[in-house]
Amino acid sequence: MILLTDSILRLLNSILGTSYISRCLITLILAMLPIVELRGAIPIGVGVLGLPIPTAALISLAGNMLPIPFIILFVRKVFAWMRARSAKLGILADTLEKKAKSKGQNLYRGELIGLMIFVAIPLPGTGAWTGALIAAILDIRLKAALPAIGIGVFIACLLITGITFGFQAMLFGV
Repeated sequence: MILLTDSILRLLNSILGTSYISRCLITLILAMLPIVELRGAIPIGVGVLGLPIPTAALISLAGNMLPIPFIILFVRKVFAWMRARSAKLGILADTLEKKAKSKGQNLYRGELIGLMIFVAIPLPGTGAWTGALIAAILDIRLKAALPAIGIGVFIACLLITGITFGFQAMLFGV
């Protein structure tokens, strides 16, 4: 994971450069990536790219949310295309769908609150991408899922920023 992130970071740095705007764009792009999301983009934005904590957090929040509507709206079509394209891609689509269904099993009772909490928990396998996949698989409408995922991403942003840089530094700029 670290090696992959480092490779992506070097590639983006070579393409975009090292200006302030470039560092903001790199942070945005990293936050849009699955697995990395804002959990990796905030520490990289501040620690590696030298952005101020609030800037890295806000950019990561926006970047993490950008792909979510597209995932919810189009993931089923992408899975259907994968199944039609090849058996191996079909197996991958089935695996991702089963993973989303298994993680989504516990959400049925308090669907939207459960989705929000699931996205907010900063652990591997949780986050906006998986939350959007779960919402799509469980047929949760975009207008209901998007706010729940957004609130979860906001909570995750606060938690990651606070855990990484300290809540005192985050709140008071110390």
